[in-house]
Amino acid sequence: MTSFHSATQITAQVRAGESTAVSQVQAAKQRIATLDHRFNAITVVRDSATAEAAAVDKNLHEAAQPTHPLAGVPVVVKEEYDIAGDVTTLGGCGNLNPTAFTAPVITKLRDAGAVVVARTNMPEFGQFPAGESEYHGATLNPWNPNYSPGGSSAGSAVAVATGMVPVALGADGGGSLRIPAAACGVFGLKPTRGRISSAPLTEHWHGLATFGAITRTAQDMATTLDTISGNEPHDVWRLDSPTQSFTEAVSAGATGKFYGVNNRNLRVRFALAPILRGIRINTEVGMAMQAFLPRLTALGHEVKQTQFRWPDPSNAFVPLHLSGMHVETKQVQFRRNLTSRTKKTARVGMLVPPFAVRQAQLRAEKLAHAVDELFQGADLIALPTQVDLPEKAHVYANLSWRASLTLARKGIANAALFNVTGHPAMSIHAGFSAAGVPIGIQFVAKRGAEGMLLALAAQLEAAGGIVAEWSDTV
Repeated sequence: MTSFHSATQITAQVRAGESTAVSQVQAAKQRIATLDHRFNAITVVRDSATAEAAAVDKNLHEAAQPTHPLAGVPVVVKEEYDIAGDVTTLGGCGNLNPTAFTAPVITKLRDAGAVVVARTNMPEFGQFPAGESEYHGATLNPWNPNYSPGGSSAGSAVAVATGMVPVALGADGGGSLRIPAAACGVFGLKPTRGRISSAPLTEHWHGLATFGAITRTAQDMATTLDTISGNEPHDVWRLDSPTQSFTEAVSAGATGKFYGVNNRNLRVRFALAPILRGIRINTEVGMAMQAFLPRLTALGHEVKQTQFRWPDPSNAFVPLHLSGMHVETKQVQFRRNLTSRTKKTARVGMLVPPFAVRQAQLRAEKLAHAVDELFQGADLIALPTQVDLPEKAHVYANLSWRASLTLARKGIANAALFNVTGHPAMSIHAGFSAAGVPIGIQFVAKRGAEGMLLALAAQLEAAGGIVAEWSDTV
């Protein structure tokens, strides 16, 4: 077993003068150099990271009382985050020139003392739940390189799973944080729609997609979300700040206290049947879910298996996704450089008129209320993150456009509904398949209740762990 330092540990050492941001960044770069040739998680190691770390050290030295919550923490970000001077490739080569803009999320990370050391692999525009980019190549699962690490935040999940960095930013438009977190055995959380700004975009995929993070610990996730949450003036989707910080929620959860339910134990409703119709649950996934449930009851939570009448999100998700992809293709520098599948999706998305997008958004809000109703008598809903095991590596490489969409539908079957409705959802480690690939369990909370998810993650972490402990001997 390999020992990894959490962001919390790194920050404590740097703020105490026991380490420096520069040494932490150099160590992260060395881990990337040592490991990434096996997994292809990283697309660019940022040359400026060391100088940026030196600036963090200078600021800490000059501060009377350093409070930077992520001081010296090396972070990687998915290829869709804008950083001035970097090319935002979006997993392809539609953009070739560096951007002059830095996303507010990145600015907030830097203000907290974090340093972006690298950018991570993704399929073009994040359109498939895998790590295959025709431009950067395929990312491989660190537990078994014959398998995909899921996606689309594939490189981010692998970077955290293998200890290259303790925190990675990704995005989730149909499970793209939760799916790779599950496949790599780490902790991924999709926030409530409107929790985190998508700037410079006013919205992403008509509200389906949101920024978020992948970490190894609940405290690291809480600190990261506390840091990057908040809205910008032109955001379409907005959310009030929580009355309790996410860090406070984690601290309480570690001792078995849950804000919002008068500190009683939680009522968890467990659903094994897939959300999308016509899809079957994999036997190994079902066994892992059933084996996980006693961990909840041992902590005193009320767990009941429920046969939900899931609302089908397809008639909202499909037009929003297709139109969102069309909008995104218009924002790149060189549309001719996009892959044939991306161009095909954009052409189909162009056929979705504005009134159809609005109708899909109205359906999405009805679906959100329908999911709200499922929480009657429940605090959280638990279900498999994916209904099947991760696909084999390179599986999308030779598929047609239509076949790719069909395979992707199965991959996002249990995730996409919550992108449509905007509910927060997290994936933590639940077990392994016979092939040694991790399986994730997903917990969904009421809108705005990420703190409850984090509190449960902290309690489970204290009682036995929420991630799979990867070693470089795997």
